[in-house]
Amino acid sequence: MAPDFGVRSMTADLRRVLVVRPSATGDFAAAGWRQPQGAALLREHDGFVALLDRLGVDVTVAAAPDGLVDACYPYDPVFVTGAGAVELQMAKPVRRHEPSFLAAEVEKAGVPVVGRLVGDARADGGDMCWLDETTLAVGRGYRTNAPAHAQLAEILGPQGVVVERADLPHHLGAAYVLHLMSVVSPVTADLAVVFEPLAPVPLLELLAERGYRTVTCDPAEFDAQGCNVLAVRPGVVVMADSAPRTRSILERAGMEVHAYPATELNKGDGGPTCLTRPLLRR
Repeated sequence: MAPDFGVRSMTADLRRVLVVRPSATGDFAAAGWRQPQGAALLREHDGFVALLDRLGVDVTVAAAPDGLVDACYPYDPVFVTGAGAVELQMAKPVRRHEPSFLAAEVEKAGVPVVGRLVGDARADGGDMCWLDETTLAVGRGYRTNAPAHAQLAEILGPQGVVVERADLPHHLGAAYVLHLMSVVSPVTADLAVVFEPLAPVPLLELLAERGYRTVTCDPAEFDAQGCNVLAVRPGVVVMADSAPRTRSILERAGMEVHAYPATELNKGDGGPTCLTRPLLRR
């Protein structure tokens, strides 16, 4: 019997996912948020969870610890592989307590922790993107460093996974969040949404080598999470309602698109991928 966890794809059927209901109080400014309306933030998150449920995803909901306002973006502190979870260490100071919290929640959901970053290694899950079952593209930027690349390669190598490095640009600097998955979202096994102006050349080359076609996020909607698209299954995606032109681009490419209200959730610069920690894709 196959285990009830494991992820080696961005687009295989999303069977199980962990989400973290936001903390409505805390120092949002210190975390780099634009101040959200607390009640509306919770309503939007509840609506996002309800949408995933309607689409057939088994959703486990955890509660953010008081004050950890970024904890509602659980893609980043822990990364789930085919064999189990890897507990990361985060570079953003206000997020450094999140990995231990989320690793415990993932274990409660039945996913073993099979690796941990140690020492000076720092990484965010948002810098990690499966290109196929044996290739994980990992960004190198202000949130993910070279020691993390080396440790991830050691952890994933025995699973037959190759870590491919993709250097990210400086863009707006260390205080601004620019993850690898800010600029790419696979939506089927051979189609990805990209934002070429900030995409690493090695990433675009890796996509081309694997036969991916690409569609471009509308440039005016990049900051509105237009390039952050969550595949629920191949060709069926979830995105924020703040990127209607990119939604139209995806629909013209044959995608079934489901949008959720994101006025408050977007104020922390995270989209639907960030709001989820996939536990099982199959």
